[in-house]
Amino acid sequence: MTLNPAAIFHRDPNHEGVRRINIYLLRLLYILMFFVLGKEAWTQILTHQGTWEPKSAVVWCVWTAFATLAGLGIFRPLKMLPIILLEIFYKVLWLTVVAYPLWAQGTLAGSTAEDITSSFSWVILPIVAVPWGYVFGNYFYKPKALGHPGSAVV
Repeated sequence: MTLNPAAIFHRDPNHEGVRRINIYLLRLLYILMFFVLGKEAWTQILTHQGTWEPKSAVVWCVWTAFATLAGLGIFRPLKMLPIILLEIFYKVLWLTVVAYPLWAQGTLAGSTAEDITSSFSWVILPIVAVPWGYVFGNYFYKPKALGHPGSAVV
């Protein structure tokens, strides 16, 4: 068996023809979400004392669920792509509607949004990891027909 570094760029028949590099990068993202975000989120959930502030509780519960579901992505990277797409969408949206206006006004530095902006700017990693051809081909271009073969779709 010879080691071929170029093989990571080949399409993997075990993963619907998605390049191996994308599968490896997706798994890395899921591992980071599961362990890094999961540790912080589960720690907040399990060690919280007293009554939760409702909005804060929603944030921690969503992040905990998000991180926990990422564990499935380690083993089924393509099936769990929607959580990566959700991550990309909410981070890019937040950077666009919150961080950019503050930056354009020169008020981002030193604001309460500065730390979140720094952390959300890493959204480039999931953007690079996602196999966009697979996403468009499976979610937009060839929708699954409803019902059984031969039945009319209403």
